[in-house]
Amino acid sequence: MEQNYIVATASTADRTREYLEGHKIPFISYSYVIGDDSYEDDCLDSTRDEVYKKMRNGEILTTSAINMFTYKEFFEGLIKQGKDVIFLDMSWVLSASYRFCNEAIDELKKEYPDRRIINVDTRCVSGGLGLLVEKVTELYEAGESMQTVLDWIEENKLKIAHRFTVDDLTWLKRGGRVSNASALIGTLLSIKPVLYVDNEGALVAISKARGRKKALAEIIAGVISDIKNPDGMVIRINHADCLEDAEFVKEQILATYPSIKEISINNLGVVIGAHTGPGLLAVFYMTDERKKD
Repeated sequence: MEQNYIVATASTADRTREYLEGHKIPFISYSYVIGDDSYEDDCLDSTRDEVYKKMRNGEILTTSAINMFTYKEFFEGLIKQGKDVIFLDMSWVLSASYRFCNEAIDELKKEYPDRRIINVDTRCVSGGLGLLVEKVTELYEAGESMQTVLDWIEENKLKIAHRFTVDDLTWLKRGGRVSNASALIGTLLSIKPVLYVDNEGALVAISKARGRKKALAEIIAGVISDIKNPDGMVIRINHADCLEDAEFVKEQILATYPSIKEISINNLGVVIGAHTGPGLLAVFYMTDERKKD
């Protein structure tokens, strides 16, 4: 049955190009700059691999918000199909793009008063956003109405847990996430922050581990403590050029809960990676509620 609405997202959902195209999910691309060259985030694994190699070689990656005119062009192409739109992007706390997106929608409402474009306040980011997109797509493909899907999002978006760590505080310092002094001390002491996304959609540090192994152990322990019913559970692990660590985390979780339905490992998208650097390891999954410990 053909739906009267479209589910759309952004490249920051950190899903693969294959998944997005396979499920016919339109996505808007963030842009990034390396040196003097500007690129569109194409969601290709080959691009992600190449970018992280460049970052490890010292090249700096910068990103910018999507402007109102780009959003307007993107949405206009969708609503001209005679359909409404559910749009899912990362938490408004983490990007100015959310405001520009709403400005574009306000302009389009004047020109297309009969069309609805819902910019969902997802409170998610990266693979957490990707997991939300995945769940919404399942409902969409099952023929659920737009309102049913929107209701499900509001009831469940804060049940998507995000646990992650970074390997080098320099990247968070560049993005203003930590101070210069904290980054210096953290680097000298080999401190690895363990981070979480709270109910406001903001990044919060829940602990500071001494060394990478301890940081990974804390993430694993946190995930295991959150799991109440592993049967049929789906877990997504994203990594920025640290596949071995991702496989280790996967093995440890499965060793405790072998009945988990699926744990997939995917490359982190380059836009999120620009702010965290190579070495980010993140785990995303559905739980009863978000918490900090």
